Amino acid sequence: MAQQEKIRLKKIIADCGLASRRKAEEWIAAGDVRVNGETAALGDRADPRRDKITVRGRPLHAADENRYLLLHKPRGYITTMRDERGRKCVADLVEDVEERVYPVGRLDKDSEGLLLLTNDGAFANAMAHPAYHLPKTYRVTIHPGVTEDQLTRMETGMEIEGRKTAPARVRVLSQEKGRVVLEIILYEGRNRQIRRMCEQLGLEVARLRRTAMGSLRLGMLPPGKWRELTKEEVRRLLHEASGQGGEAQPGRKGAGR
Repeated sequence: MAQQEKIRLKKIIADCGLASRRKAEEWIAAGDVRVNGETAALGDRADPRRDKITVRGRPLHAADENRYLLLHKPRGYITTMRDERGRKCVADLVEDVEERVYPVGRLDKDSEGLLLLTNDGAFANAMAHPAYHLPKTYRVTIHPGVTEDQLTRMETGMEIEGRKTAPARVRVLSQEKGRVVLEIILYEGRNRQIRRMCEQLGLEVARLRRTAMGSLRLGMLPPGKWRELTKEEVRRLLHEASGQGGEAQPGRKGAGR
């Protein structure tokens, strides 16, 4: 087989719906991927039609059918398909799905709300493409209160681990003594970004729920339940992720409260 017909292993693994390209790279680096009995290395290529590829001792098979799920992740579950420490993970909530799906992005254990799962590697990569992040909307309950200056700092960007966050949109949904509910829209995918911003401002996050991703809304889906995305929802998300149909990243001017 000509060399140019071979494909990078990380892409083959992702396209089979087993994991994201980043996770596939981790498996390859750890020596968990073999091609024709030989341990693979980062950057290796293979022909999925002719080469025997195993991942963690299991033969790699192409996904029979693409699945696109919207899960309402409850608090207390970690965003992974298995956990060696025996903690509750989102895999427990999609046990009735025949195809092997995996999460697109993450929500930490104490957060809840909209989480996508799929076995379509190309779709997962598009949702997490570094050149364009779909806006993600969160409903955040904080204590004790919030000032105009704190709102402005969140909107215009804050330095976290030596790098300034992208501008966000923040508005107050409700406010009472000792408790404020905010809507925060992020345009980048930093780990635990909202919690880190609030911690830096001296605010306590009591509850954090992702309510939307691009045009896709969590709606009334109960915690712990999932539903299939419609073909139109998948098409729209891919269009938005391409940068053609999504909401533009805001500047300071016009940022909501």
